[in-house]
Formats: sequence, C-alpha cells, structure tokens
Amino acid sequence: MRRNRKAKIVATLGPASGDLETISALFEAGVDMFRFNFSHGSHEDHRARHEIVRSLETKYGRPVAILCDLQGPKIRLGTFNGDSAVLTEGSQFVLDRDQTPGDATRVYLPHPELFAVVKAGQNLLFDDGKIRVSIESNSGDRIVTRVTTGGKISNRKGVNVPDAILPIPAMTPKDLVDLEFALSLGVDWVALSFVQQVSDIEDARKIIGDRALIQSKIEKPAAMLDIDAICKASDSVMVARGDLGVELPISQVPRAQKEIIRVSRKYGRPTIVATHMLESMTESPMPTRAEASDVANAIYEGADAVMLSAESASGKNPVRAVQMMDSIIKEVENDPVYRTLLDAQQVAPRPTPEDAICNALRDTTAAIKAVATVTYTKSGSTSMSAARVRPTTSILSITPELKTARRLAWVWGIHSIVGGQDVKSVDDMVSEAVAAAVHEGFATKGDYIAISAGLPFGESGTTNLLHIATVK
Repeated sequence: MRRNRKAKIVATLGPASGDLETISALFEAGVDMFRFNFSHGSHEDHRARHEIVRSLETKYGRPVAILCDLQGPKIRLGTFNGDSAVLTEGSQFVLDRDQTPGDATRVYLPHPELFAVVKAGQNLLFDDGKIRVSIESNSGDRIVTRVTTGGKISNRKGVNVPDAILPIPAMTPKDLVDLEFALSLGVDWVALSFVQQVSDIEDARKIIGDRALIQSKIEKPAAMLDIDAICKASDSVMVARGDLGVELPISQVPRAQKEIIRVSRKYGRPTIVATHMLESMTESPMPTRAEASDVANAIYEGADAVMLSAESASGKNPVRAVQMMDSIIKEVENDPVYRTLLDAQQVAPRPTPEDAICNALRDTTAAIKAVATVTYTKSGSTSMSAARVRPTTSILSITPELKTARRLAWVWGIHSIVGGQDVKSVDDMVSEAVAAAVHEGFATKGDYIAISAGLPFGESGTTNLLHIATVK
C-alpha cells in the first residue's frame, strides 16, 4: 500500500461513506487520513467508523491517521415570524435581546458576547456571507445596522464577525464533550475550529496533553493577523477556505492560502488545503476544470495534503473523488516545474542539530541519487523536519510508536512504519533501514539510502547522525 506520490489525501467520512466497503475502497483509492466531522453525526456513528478505520490497519498492515474536527463556536440569529424574512438593501435592521420572533426590521441575537465587542463601522455577515450588514450603532443591548447586501434570511442562520476578535473560547461545552469522546477512541489529530489567537491553542493543549496533536483551522481574519505565532504554536494547520472565504473578501483567499502554507513551512508545520476542492463531484462524476486546477495549485504551492469534505461525506461519488485527487497529484508531481517550485520555496534551516542533519540529508540524497531517505524517530519530529525540506526521495519513517506512525501518515513524502524497537547500535540501524527499504519497495541491490537517527537510540530530540548505506 505504498503511495506513488508525496502529497497526501484527507477524506471526510459521513452518510455516504460510513460502511466498511466504502471506507476500504476510499483507502485503496488513496486516502491517507480520515476526517471525522463532529459538526455532524452521533458519537456512535463516529465510534463505528473509528473501528472500521482501525481494522484497515490490520488488513493492510499500514498505519492510518484519524482527524477529529471539532465544531467550534457557532454564532446564530434567533427565529423569524413565518420562519423567514426578506432584508432589503439600504433598509435598517436591528439585532436585540428581545426573544420574540423577528421580521424584516429586527431579530433576536442570543449572544451577549457580540454586544460587548462590536462597534459602528464594522460588518456582520449572515448565512455564509449571502447577506451583509454594516453596524451604525451599538448601545449594549441593541445593534443597529444598515443592509448592504439583501436577501431572504431564515431561522437560526449563522453570523460571521470578520472585524472583531470575539471574547469566546475556541471550544464550546459541546466541543469539550466531543473532544473527550474522540480522545477516548484514540484519534491522532484534533482540529480546532475558528482559532483567533494563540491562547486558543494553549487552552486546548492543557486539555489534550500528549493524547493527540493539534491542528489549527485558519478561517478568521483575526488568525491571519497573527499567523506566525499561531502556526508556531500549532502542530499542523488547515487552510479552511469555507469560513475564511466568507469573512475575507473572496479575492484575498488565494493570497491568504499561499501565506499560510509559506509560514507553516517556515515552522515545519504540515498543512491541509480544504473546502470546495472538487465540490461539483458531490453530484457529478467529474470535476470542473477549475476545480482540477485548484487541487493542482495547492500541490504546486507545497501543501502537505488536500482534503475532500462533502464530496466524500455525503456526495454521490466519494471513491471517484479520491481517485481524481490522486490522479491530479501524480500529474503535478511528474511535472519538472513542481520540483523547481519546491526548490524555490526552500526554507532556511532552524538553528538546531535536527534541522542541520535534515538539510544535509536532503542535499545528500540528491547528490548520490539515493532511492529513499530513512528517518528513525520516536516523537515524529525528525520525520517532520525531513519533510519540511522536501527531499527528492520519499521519507521512510521508522518509529517504535504506533501512535507516531499514525500521526505521520498524512505528512508530505512520509511512508510511515512501526519498527526500530531492537535497534541498539549503528550496525542494527543500518541493517533494519536497508531491510525496510527493500521490504517496502523503495530499494533493490546496489541502491543507496540515506539514514538519519539520534544517538543514543530511543531518546526523543537527539537527531545527530547522518549515514549512507548501500543495499547489498
């Protein structure tokens, strides 16, 4: 089950892809990490899917990553008489604390935290940005706005606040319950929705500890204002273009995507580009040309992975969508321009022994035309550092920890296996690395492999060794 590509595929599971047959087909088609979206489905739904995914590891002998995506804080309007109203451009519209059903002139807003921070001159967006209003005044219990983009609005539609940092935690009471359940299952990554500032990540880290790694979803302008610090504090990052494209002017989203990927590479944090990648395949067996180009551009930009949402969760063609993504990635990676762009995007090494070794590893594999880069890692840090420099070869990551092998399964270029428990010397290390490279289909007699590890063996954070071996 070795992938013949370096960028990875993430697929969301849902009603269209919750059974053993479909999940197996998705994995065989190329999925490297499965996303469990806790905005939908019951805990029992997620438990059943978790058991199926873990059974695939036994069947195929491959670690598989699981991402728990928390819903995050959702701000919603109250209800309307007749369940809806039509807001006219230029008309006044008030948000207040009166719980009676609203109309075309006012509606209840059940979020006191909003009244505490928004002010005149800022904008509010309703229903994923379809309706926009500009705030004229805020008395503390009555926000007066002017409709700038009108339309029909119905009960409990979402509210986006692009111009303010809201004094609310990244995790709601529902998220805390979902998080504990997901951690009890043993998920590998936890995605935090609507991250606004570093403290959101720090608060989550206190709860999660080392039970899972944290992925920050960048979907608010406030996060873009502090993107360096947020990327540095996270274990990985998702370019969540759905809400990001609502709160930012749509013309700025491509630029924001490039900036997030660039900063994430700087700190060695793997990135996922998500939302609307092959959206038309929710209904159609083929994507649009623009969607194919969108997936390709994310790969050219250096993203670690691209993600399917509704396409695989509720669409008519989940397996076809994965096959299409797999095909697009392979075409990009076979383009000589792709390597040129990766080299041009190369980031400077950080002042650590690990980065020094991994940068030397990249240059060495290119110079001797090695067929594989082998990394020994306990925590996963060495393998991620190797992926950060984007070597010309695949990265055969050997770890004694199954949880580490799972966490690395979706990171660029990494082929993750469990091993190294009996390595006690350099000779042991070389023998196992060569055997693994041959067994996993990377090397044959006469090939070179480049190996990085740490002495003493088995200790995290000790990467200090670079070794070249020949397959005998």
